[in-house]
Amino acid sequence: MLPSKAAAPVEIVSFSSNRVLYISYNGMLEPLGQSQVIPYLRELSDEGVRFTLLSFERPAAWQPDGLLECKKLKQRLADQGIEWRRLRYHKSPSLPATLYDIAAGISCGQAIVRRNRIEMVHVRSTVPAAIALGLKKLFGIKMIFDVRGLVADEYVDADHWKKASIKYRLTKSMELRCLGASDGVVTLTESIWPIMREWPELRERKLAHQVVPCCVDLERFKFDEAARARRRADLRLEDKFVLVYSGSVGGWYLTDKMADFFAVLLILRPNAHFLWLTNNGRDQVEAVFGRRGISTDRYTIKPVSSADVPSYLSASDAGISFIKPCFSKLASSPTKNAEYLACGLPLVINSGIGDSDALVLREGVGALVKRFTNQEYEAAASTIVGLQGDVDSMRSHSRAVAEKLFDVRGVGRERYARLYDEVLTEGNGALVAEREAVTAPQ
Repeated sequence: MLPSKAAAPVEIVSFSSNRVLYISYNGMLEPLGQSQVIPYLRELSDEGVRFTLLSFERPAAWQPDGLLECKKLKQRLADQGIEWRRLRYHKSPSLPATLYDIAAGISCGQAIVRRNRIEMVHVRSTVPAAIALGLKKLFGIKMIFDVRGLVADEYVDADHWKKASIKYRLTKSMELRCLGASDGVVTLTESIWPIMREWPELRERKLAHQVVPCCVDLERFKFDEAARARRRADLRLEDKFVLVYSGSVGGWYLTDKMADFFAVLLILRPNAHFLWLTNNGRDQVEAVFGRRGISTDRYTIKPVSSADVPSYLSASDAGISFIKPCFSKLASSPTKNAEYLACGLPLVINSGIGDSDALVLREGVGALVKRFTNQEYEAAASTIVGLQGDVDSMRSHSRAVAEKLFDVRGVGRERYARLYDEVLTEGNGALVAEREAVTAPQ
């Protein structure tokens, strides 16, 4: 379940003496690096954490244009007190390539730990956790495992691996070993933690834990009336009810189910228009809509940069995201949901994905589809159309929920600060307890 309210703010201690190596297998030129790594490091760096960031960059980052972007980003990070080191990401053959990257990460990490006198390594997902495990054994430093998803189970749920396969067994074994060695764990959702806590590697251990959902920069993602008018005019959607989807097409995202919902929405709102903000899958979207007899004037496929996403969300009236419900997705926190809310949109989402059920049912920010049936689609369409009766109130409420649950500063920074405090402070959190005792009402 989601917390009923945002955690009470605490005074954030100065971390000026603490030196942290942060490792990400996602590149910093990628959207995930831009939205789910750099903002958190920037916020904690402002509080005095001295970060060295190690990332694995895809091939585009090593081309001339990519190298130029890396040079600019390296300087921006340096201006924020963050040192950035990068290694090449290797994709295939998958298992040898990943093992090579782990070895390269440990080698590079050793030099960073020695040179920068690193006290703790904070890792994003399983491959970096394997690197951190090596560094912890070598140097005895603290380790935080930021579980961004249950990687081995995701591959099984996506029908890419079998549970009996060597890839699954190796990945799951490494994930569990890393969890067993961690001093702190971050999960994206409340829903997955009781399940993980019963795993043998965690059941008997006392360790720090925080739930940090995928947050957004609310200064960047917000409703903009001028941008709404401009984008709707550019797309010739001034009189349309715009349903938007932002992100990749295919894979976990159920393009066919979203098209089915839109077909039902068209019956209720004949002026509805589906705006796809995606840089891939045009052919798939066109094929899915074509099979349903939905004409091309009813939808728009728009490749956009991450910088332009907020303005297109402002131009929309509701945000949709249907994801394959399965065990591994209990650990997921879709960033797009937070972005939709921050821009004042109600949600149309399906149940069984992380804390999404609680988000809709308790916070009242849209419609929850429990089963992919026309009856459920009709109820959801009626809900979001009904919310348009008081647009200003709807937008204010969605924004308020984003501020309470998904603010990179008020939620992300504060929870990471609590975790860092607990892991890095001798006495396993004594300083947090002492500060809260001092600041508590008498």
